[in-house]
Amino acid sequence: MGQHIIKMPDIGEGIAEVELVGWHVKPGDEVVEDQTLADVMTDKANVEIPSPVKGRVLALGGEVGQTLAVGSELIRIEVEGAGNVRGEAKPAAAPPPREAMREVQAPPPVERPAPVAEDDRPIASPALRRRAWELGVELKDVKASGAGGRILQADLDAHVATPGFTRSPGATRDRTTPRTDEEQIRVIGLRRKIAQKMQEAKRRIPHFTYVEEVDVTELEALRVRLNERFGAERPRLTLLPFLIRATVAALRDFPMINARFDDEAGVVTRHGAVHVGIATQTEAGLLVPVLRHAESRDLWDSAAEVARLADTARTGRATRDELSGSTITITSLGALGGIVTTPVINHPEVAIVGINRIVERPVWRGGAVVGRKMMNLSSSFDHRVVDGMQAAEFVQALRGMLEAPAMLFVE
Repeated sequence: MGQHIIKMPDIGEGIAEVELVGWHVKPGDEVVEDQTLADVMTDKANVEIPSPVKGRVLALGGEVGQTLAVGSELIRIEVEGAGNVRGEAKPAAAPPPREAMREVQAPPPVERPAPVAEDDRPIASPALRRRAWELGVELKDVKASGAGGRILQADLDAHVATPGFTRSPGATRDRTTPRTDEEQIRVIGLRRKIAQKMQEAKRRIPHFTYVEEVDVTELEALRVRLNERFGAERPRLTLLPFLIRATVAALRDFPMINARFDDEAGVVTRHGAVHVGIATQTEAGLLVPVLRHAESRDLWDSAAEVARLADTARTGRATRDELSGSTITITSLGALGGIVTTPVINHPEVAIVGINRIVERPVWRGGAVVGRKMMNLSSSFDHRVVDGMQAAEFVQALRGMLEAPAMLFVE
């Protein structure tokens, strides 16, 4: 028997180190060729590291959350034959402490993993833990179906629905009972990247936010009619493709807003192409996939590409190229959009356009009070590059086209 060391591969030009965000194996596991061993992250792209050999895992080269240099030892596997380790074989590392093992171990490769051992802390979200506490359910008794042994809401529902289910002894909960439990969550992977990027954006960019009210009654009526007319043969239209089209049109007169600012070099690059970042919420956190060349797309082409990008982001399949290179970003909280937001600029861009929720309310119009569908645009700008007057004029241009949607089709 020999040992085969798998080193951290070079997974991108100019990348010297990556963050280890997940293990799919643990010491003692048998692995086969092409089986995924670990997930690593560079920028905002997750990369799976497969095994080139068949064998048994002897030791892991790092813990989840650790930064590893390209070329460093990732994992050591015992294989048939000589392996790739010369000289005296290095003894297998002792198993890590149980608390570390909880972070790196993966569930057995079965369709529905068995419950975790009693002395292992089940993996679940704070909201699910609270619900389980209120239901009187011990999470160690719940079968987990999520990635890495994570317990999902559906798993808890299935457990409670099991015939003969009873609350754990002494587990009856009273909302008035003081709680003393607490949970520590390591900020790693995508969440760490988001934190670093938000901190960097707020530290380096002097933000100012401009909010304007927009009457989208006519736009919504047009959107409904277009979906009724073409819904069976073309992608469904949301508000977003219309806003993208309006943004492209407005940027023709405000090129300083479709730009990226290298503040270290003191250079602003204005772009002719409009590459729109679409802020997308995923289970792992916020990602910003990029709709490229929005200036050359019609409504349905934009709608189809936005849907595709959102799907790849939410399923963890977005590539590094799909998550970089935007020149302006649009963000929306959908139905939770609130009245006003103060969006954070996607550094090194100089502007971000935020959509708030649409509400129908009484408006004074044409000498009478009528019901109209109203929405606020909350947009932030880099005050080093964009003056207040320019920002206001840009948002007013967006407003004009959204309130008179026929203008969106006038070249």
